Amino acid sequence: MRKLPRDLALLVARVTIGVVFAAHGWQRWRGGLGPTEAMFIQAGVPWPRSAAMFTMVAELVGGSLLVVGLLVRLAAFVLVVVAIGAIVFVHAGHGIFVQDNGWELAGALGAGCLLLVATGGGRLGADGAFVALRRSGGRHRRPADEESAEIDRLLEEENGRDKRD
Repeated sequence: MRKLPRDLALLVARVTIGVVFAAHGWQRWRGGLGPTEAMFIQAGVPWPRSAAMFTMVAELVGGSLLVVGLLVRLAAFVLVVVAIGAIVFVHAGHGIFVQDNGWELAGALGAGCLLLVATGGGRLGADGAFVALRRSGGRHRRPADEESAEIDRLLEEENGRDKRD
């Protein structure tokens, strides 16, 4: 039961960070590759076309994966790379505050993703469900089913004894 607060905190953080990244990715996707590439050229990002495509896909897909809790560590790692790139090439020279084009948003998102790389997404997501399923050996039985199976087994044993007597 002590794990529930941790899992809830990871769920809230994962979904919040994922929604922000996915929204930014969707915004870039709708705007098209050209404007993102142009911004990257202006910012001095190396290989601006490739970096723009990588960023668009990483934000949209990576953010979506965080929301559903699938491949959380991998998605979060890729998004840490995006956040570092944003800080280094776009925001570092503008101070901290976002209203001055500073690094605070990229830094906070990157730090949150770094925590997700270290901890994973918790039990309340697709990764957690797959782990639980794997641990159960692929058998997903509710406690009532287990109790019912135990009663059936005991009854069969009892019936076997009656037939022998």
